[in-house]
Amino acid sequence: MKELLQRKTLSWAMYDWANSAFATTVIAGFFPIFFRQYWSADVDGTLTTFRLGAASSIASLIIVILAPILGAISDRASIKNKLLMMFAFVGILSTLGLFLVAEGMWFPAILLFVVASLGFSGANVFYDALLLDIAPDSDRIHVVSGFGYALGYLGGGVLFAINVFMVLSPQVFGFANAAQAVKFSFLTVAVWWAVFSIPIMLFVKDPPAQNIGLGRAIGDGFRQLGETFREIRTRRTILLFLFAYWFYIDGVDTVFRMSVDYGLSIGLSSNDLITALLMVQFIAFPAALIFGKLGQKIGARRGIYLGIAVYVAATVWAYFITSGTEFFILAAMVGLVIGGIQALSRSLLGQLIPPDRAGEYYGFFNMVGKSAAVIGPFLVGWSAAMYGPRNSILSVIVLFAAGAALLWFVKPSASTAKPPAA
Repeated sequence: MKELLQRKTLSWAMYDWANSAFATTVIAGFFPIFFRQYWSADVDGTLTTFRLGAASSIASLIIVILAPILGAISDRASIKNKLLMMFAFVGILSTLGLFLVAEGMWFPAILLFVVASLGFSGANVFYDALLLDIAPDSDRIHVVSGFGYALGYLGGGVLFAINVFMVLSPQVFGFANAAQAVKFSFLTVAVWWAVFSIPIMLFVKDPPAQNIGLGRAIGDGFRQLGETFREIRTRRTILLFLFAYWFYIDGVDTVFRMSVDYGLSIGLSSNDLITALLMVQFIAFPAALIFGKLGQKIGARRGIYLGIAVYVAATVWAYFITSGTEFFILAAMVGLVIGGIQALSRSLLGQLIPPDRAGEYYGFFNMVGKSAAVIGPFLVGWSAAMYGPRNSILSVIVLFAAGAALLWFVKPSASTAKPPAA
């Protein structure tokens, strides 16, 4: 604990506390509700779902294209923190812009949401990469990474709880109605994100930059990226795992992003949906710790399968729910496994990679995780338009099934981490 509270480590972890407010209040919480009821209220509900799904997929696709390129360049030029701040600034300003969008203006709202999501996800690429500078000792990397996750769950949950209280009791805070409270919540996210980003900006510095020029940094970055891709192709087990992870984590992220919109589309109360999301935040933190212990006893791969099974069961359960109480059960199921499946995926990769290349492969793993959520939201939106909202949620099972099938061929062994034969 003393090491975790060192200024540099705590400053790095506080960025997770800062930006998780965007994930909870904006992505999963109020934006889907407000977009449907305030900015896109006069159109068919299935079109609104399609717009939300397409917007999430577009933002994720842009990150898929840019993240590995920018990550490789930042390694060569030692500008991870600078790029983190640049993307965070874009996300903060765009979130602030949502506070200013008038009723019925669906296109500016969706555009700002896409840009803010781009800033959020782009900054996370460099935040994850800085972990290797914060915890170069492989014995500490999981502890420090877990500390960041913990503060993220807590920070996102705290501000979300305040914002939920504002929306449920707007008069207590001086608002005329819930709509004013929701709009103000976007402002609080921007301020929260900006203020708690100050420590990482002040106390986490990039290593001394190599004076190689931007042109050479870009060229070296592309060459480094090519070398990484060529090497991963020779390691079948690692490649299979990364593909499996990409599919099932896309399912996890899609459930997180689209659950509120799905609940609204089948007629559930927005207050019940927001309260359920708040439950997820506070269940996920202790559950992730317990899940980690479970993974130690039964193995990381089996633990991931357990998490996938719970997600599939939750998805099927979502098809039948008709009340807020049933949605709370769904939220509890998701909260029990959302942190655990991430933690065990990371530890399983540790069993597959060569110990002397841990930093490089964990960086690639994080990029794959952040580049997920391309297919899922679009799949849900398209299915809603074609087959109705209830059937749309079942489409996510395809992602979990694909991930589980690929994971079956991932067999950790003592020889896995050895270089391939010449």
